Amino acid sequence: MLGSERQRFIKGLRSLDLQTTVVLTLCALLLIVTFKFGSQDFFLGHIVPDGSRLQAWGWWFSIQGVSGFLIPVLVLVVGFRKKPTEIGLGLGDWKLALILFAAYVPIVLIGTWILSDGTAFQVEYPHYRGAVDSWSIFVIYHSLFLLYWIGWEYLWRGFMLFGTAHTFGVHAIFVQALPFALLHVHKPTSELVLSLLGGIVLGALVWRCRSFWIAVPIHFMQMLALDFWCSLRIRTGASGLGLEALRTALFGI
Repeated sequence: MLGSERQRFIKGLRSLDLQTTVVLTLCALLLIVTFKFGSQDFFLGHIVPDGSRLQAWGWWFSIQGVSGFLIPVLVLVVGFRKKPTEIGLGLGDWKLALILFAAYVPIVLIGTWILSDGTAFQVEYPHYRGAVDSWSIFVIYHSLFLLYWIGWEYLWRGFMLFGTAHTFGVHAIFVQALPFALLHVHKPTSELVLSLLGGIVLGALVWRCRSFWIAVPIHFMQMLALDFWCSLRIRTGASGLGLEALRTALFGI
């Protein structure tokens, strides 16, 4: 019986698609490495004990850029001999992408303005509270944040999406959306729900445009707008959604 099970096990292993197996397994391993060694606590405890909190955030963003973008790209291009255009690194349908991004900007500005009125969001955003007190720090923080978005988006909308597309087809859109949503489990409830919908929509958009790059400015703009509104509300005490609240937030009156 053991011999029979061994043969079945070997046959099962041989039936696995190597690229899909590597991509899915490596996604989990890269997340573990990122959370273990990319955290601010690890940076301040082992890398630069007397470093600043902003430096710690920069470390976290950089590690995500390496683990989410650089390593996955090397795996697919060097390890599996994939062309950049095959794994979402080309420009794709950039005209459609620009049109959709332009249409998204007013939506995200209005949507994040509404969300920022909630206490749960003002407590959560910006993640680095120093960005609330100084616009210079705010700009530096979000400039560093861009490294994070490149790594974060490629891990799901590039590596997992295009790395498993030959196995799952269009269903790879939903495969990449599931872990993405689960990683938002500690966020405010409305954001958690939106993360699942957003993960599917972003995956579909990248699939249609054949380029992961469109996902980066969309997610970057979303976080930038939310942090901006929350910072203004915290600074000025602006409350509500109407024009009076907006005027108070923007001009302090």
